[in-house]
Amino acid sequence: MTANTTTNAQIAARLLRDAAAFFRTLAEQNPPLAESMTANASLYEDVAVLVEEDPNGIVTD
Repeated sequence: MTANTTTNAQIAARLLRDAAAFFRTLAEQNPPLAESMTANASLYEDVAVLVEEDPNGIVTD
């Protein structure tokens, strides 16, 4: 992989983090939704880490 190459997993993680930032912005701007939007943001950030660290991993219950 060259220095200018970006993997699909890296793009996916970036998109997930951008979505998390969006949810955090919604939480700041709408107090009644703050709790659920903050929870969504945390979930998206957690999945971003999973995608980066183990892109072919399997989630088990």
